[in-house]
Amino acid sequence: MDAVYFLVQQMMFFSIPLLIVALGGMFSERSGVVNIALEGIMVSGAFTSILLISLLQSGMSGQALLLLAVLVAVLTGMAFSLLHAYAAVSLRSDQTISGTALNMIAPASAIYLARMIQPNGVQQIEFTNTFRIPRVPLLGDIPVLGPMFFRNAYLTTYIGIIIFLAAAFVLYRTRFGLRLRACGEHPQAADSVGINVYRMRYAGVLISGALAGLGGLVYVIPTSTNFNATVSGYGFLALAVLIFGQWKPLRILVAAFFFGLMKTIASAYSGIPILQGLGIPSDIYKMVPFIATLIALAFTSKRSQAPRASGVPYDKGQR
Repeated sequence: MDAVYFLVQQMMFFSIPLLIVALGGMFSERSGVVNIALEGIMVSGAFTSILLISLLQSGMSGQALLLLAVLVAVLTGMAFSLLHAYAAVSLRSDQTISGTALNMIAPASAIYLARMIQPNGVQQIEFTNTFRIPRVPLLGDIPVLGPMFFRNAYLTTYIGIIIFLAAAFVLYRTRFGLRLRACGEHPQAADSVGINVYRMRYAGVLISGALAGLGGLVYVIPTSTNFNATVSGYGFLALAVLIFGQWKPLRILVAAFFFGLMKTIASAYSGIPILQGLGIPSDIYKMVPFIATLIALAFTSKRSQAPRASGVPYDKGQR
């Protein structure tokens, strides 16, 4: 059972950031704006929040510091995504080109700023992980479920679950969610009944930026003790989760856990006795998430139904 507990715990570490970032992409595309800048936004959010942790960890630690870093990651993601929103919504530029530009700017800026801020021009930001929760009181004592979900856990895991529940509620049970979906499907019709399409699309992109920035921090914290201006392609993997999940929260949840399992196999196979005993080269395991992505998209692409107006700039003067 120890191997099972280890597998589930590791899967949560990899699945939750995918879930958070993919839900962010869902809000953006549901509003009608394709956001392939998720990778760059994750890098920017991770950079500022990990830098904050590195600077403050000598006098502050634990969950209070983590929550402060969460706030900084969210605000950074929103600020960075505002560039994409301005280009895609206000300037009506090509959304793919805008997102690609941000993906190129983010890691370069993170490396430059890290070298400027840190002594000796080091680009790698080191931090001490004081955020792991050995055992959640009471819940950690539940048979089977306790060792799986409430031991050796991180607060960010539970934040991710709360975000999923909130996203599903907001998208399908609120006026804001209805208007957002309308702008992604029929913006002209939405405009005709008084909905400000520009404002809703800005809101969708800013929400996606907030969640992607948070996702960058959530990815780095459980899996490393340093940040080197990369999130290992997780933003692009989150796009695959979004497509595989058909832009729907529940399906995105399932897709995130599937791809999280594949990533766990690739990264932690040495801790799983069955996989370790197979004698398969490590390079093969590292290929597993990307092979799974190609296979999943190949079988689901024909049935993919993206929001009709996603990626189409909206011009109020055109009908």
